[in-house]
Amino acid sequence: MSEEIELKLLSENEELRRRLNKLEGKNSEGIPSYSFSKIREKELKLLFTIKKNFLDDTIFDNWFENSIKLDEGIELFLKTLIQKNIKLMSSYNEEDLKIHFLSPIFSSIDFKSLKYNFRDFYEYNLTYKTEKFILNGTTDFILSTGLTTIEKPYFFIQEFKKSKEYSDPEPQLLAELISAVELNNWKTIKGAYIVGAIWNFVILEKLGKDSYQYFVSINFDSTKIEDFKTIYKNLLFVKNEIIEIAEMEKNKLNKNKGTKNESIRL
Repeated sequence: MSEEIELKLLSENEELRRRLNKLEGKNSEGIPSYSFSKIREKELKLLFTIKKNFLDDTIFDNWFENSIKLDEGIELFLKTLIQKNIKLMSSYNEEDLKIHFLSPIFSSIDFKSLKYNFRDFYEYNLTYKTEKFILNGTTDFILSTGLTTIEKPYFFIQEFKKSKEYSDPEPQLLAELISAVELNNWKTIKGAYIVGAIWNFVILEKLGKDSYQYFVSINFDSTKIEDFKTIYKNLLFVKNEIIEIAEMEKNKLNKNKGTKNESIRL
């Protein structure tokens, strides 16, 4: 066999390998790759030991039984938003839901803080890579520290995409939460997923290496005012929680600086 023919065959084999990897969801290194928007429960359970905890109903108490009070202006805003969208909610596609319903909520809460260095990110690419697999894709909503780029993601929202093939937002959100827990080296993280008017809040806890449990809240119907008020307060709680963490870290830093200065004077 001539050297020219041998090189041609090697090139064709390499091209064939790349095509097979693409079909099997693998990258150029042959590592399986899973998209957040397409991952299913069965695939998630192949990668991790993960179980849904149905027994502990108190896990959400600190979050949901918060002391946040909404003034009359906010309550009127929420009632008006329901009235303007309730008849069309079931027909909205993802972009309709974002523009007509979700965007006004997020703008009202105002997740952006220059002082505390965090904001909401939309359609942001996130990647978690190990030696065995890659989780990546474009996330719908991330609340994270950082103003120009994501630093520490704290909270995710997965919106329902109308697709017969990928119609379950729960494993999609869980894949994002696991990625954030591992990238931040955390033990727990919060999130939510939306299916039309229905919201479910989620808490994920890391139990050990590649082992997790998660909790899913009861349904909250955003077309019902009392549920909608709870949804709004739950989101405000997450914002306030990030501010509290930022204040604690700032005070800790100032305390360490003070201790260092004292030791220098001594």
